[in-house]
Amino acid sequence: MTAPFALYIDGRFEAGAATFDSIDPATGQVWAQMPEARIDEVERAVTAAERALRDPAWAGLTASQRGRLLYRLADLLEHAAPELAALETRDTGKIVRETRGQIAYVAHYYRYYAGIADQVRGHVVPVDKPDMQVWIKREPLGVVAAIVPWNSQLFLSAVKLGPALAAGCTVVLKASEEAPAPLLAFARLIHEAGFPPGVVNIITGFGPECGAVLSRHPKVSLVAFTGGPETARHIIRNTADNLAKVSLELGGKSPLVVFADADIDSAVNAQLAAIFAASGQSCVAGSRLLIEAGVKDAFLARLIEKVNAIRVGAPDDAQTEYGPLCTERQLRTIETVVAQSIEQGARLLTGGHRIERDGFYYAPTVLDCSGVPRAMSEITELFGPVLSIDVFSDEADAIAKANSTDYGLAAGVFTRDLTRAHRMSQAIHAGVVWLNTYRAVSPHAPFGGYGLSGHGREGGADAVLDYTTTKTVWLRTSDAPMGDPFVMR
Repeated sequence: MTAPFALYIDGRFEAGAATFDSIDPATGQVWAQMPEARIDEVERAVTAAERALRDPAWAGLTASQRGRLLYRLADLLEHAAPELAALETRDTGKIVRETRGQIAYVAHYYRYYAGIADQVRGHVVPVDKPDMQVWIKREPLGVVAAIVPWNSQLFLSAVKLGPALAAGCTVVLKASEEAPAPLLAFARLIHEAGFPPGVVNIITGFGPECGAVLSRHPKVSLVAFTGGPETARHIIRNTADNLAKVSLELGGKSPLVVFADADIDSAVNAQLAAIFAASGQSCVAGSRLLIEAGVKDAFLARLIEKVNAIRVGAPDDAQTEYGPLCTERQLRTIETVVAQSIEQGARLLTGGHRIERDGFYYAPTVLDCSGVPRAMSEITELFGPVLSIDVFSDEADAIAKANSTDYGLAAGVFTRDLTRAHRMSQAIHAGVVWLNTYRAVSPHAPFGGYGLSGHGREGGADAVLDYTTTKTVWLRTSDAPMGDPFVMR
């Protein structure tokens, strides 16, 4: 049975240039047809956003009025969370016990930015000229192209849409072609909330005729992208012509560092959350466990016991803790890399195989890569439920190994030593460091990384400023005629 899905362009729902199959990861079968946007649809969406940017229906609203629309959207999202969660679970394979809570929490992001909308202030500049008044205004940057992946897509959209709309921008949001159903359904909430036509447009489609066209469009002023480094490189090349500002959140190969004095039970639970929640398909997946040598055996005994007790099942079952991967392609990639890593010397502790059931299930996998750096490096490049383990001898060794990557999105550190925790948080090269916890987020806290994990920050009050530009206004207060016109004042 399939459900009708449509693109949302200029306040209207419409079929795309073509359709494509969406696969249910829990069964491996087609469950719906998705509309495909191509060049013409992208052009109309951007044109609508550019027109709406100047239209008094949007541009004439006060910041407080924009905030009220965001509040309305948050209320609608919270009410629709169970329905959207079921849809996301069906299309992506994420377990419903996570999608329900996450989508309901996303409403708080829209409320947060609703409250910030009328708090974006300019300021007066005390210049060195007595007959001048100068002030700085903040104005909307322009049309935003927001491009998000399939995983946590309503959250990853909120951290772009929320500040962009609070700032007064207009948006073309591209959902991933892998599992776009939740965002296409979310468009109905945008419509019901009362945003003027063209302010938010939601499309999906494939790279060459959708994503590439969108990111290089001359009317786009900012591209806010979450995904992988290779696609990010294409986006940067695409923006060479339109000179659009770019914000990139590219995931990471995050370490979780456990010292011998840590609360072992807490650290084990954190490691389970870090790599096996969402079947490892998370941008902050803690794919590298670094464990102090003296506590390795005790830690791994508890970890393996809990990994083997994870409840695998249908993602729409509220008791399920672990569901399928989103795509068969990723399943095959993981099988290949795990096999190669074992050949290189990594020791399989548990998992390492497909789960015998319909759909794209791969067993939670733990590999001891101590002394096998090549295998560890390859494993941590995966986007899935595979944990690689290495040991460290002391704090300096832990820091060196935690930083032995070109990525730098997140890290976790477990220790009861508060001064050590402070030292580690300063020494680890990552945009987010969790101390004695993992995978916590809040609309109040910025999120983003270093190096190949991208640049720019999402979340927090300052994110709104990324969607604004400044205008400097000079007012001459003297009634005397201007002086020599050939001399700069």
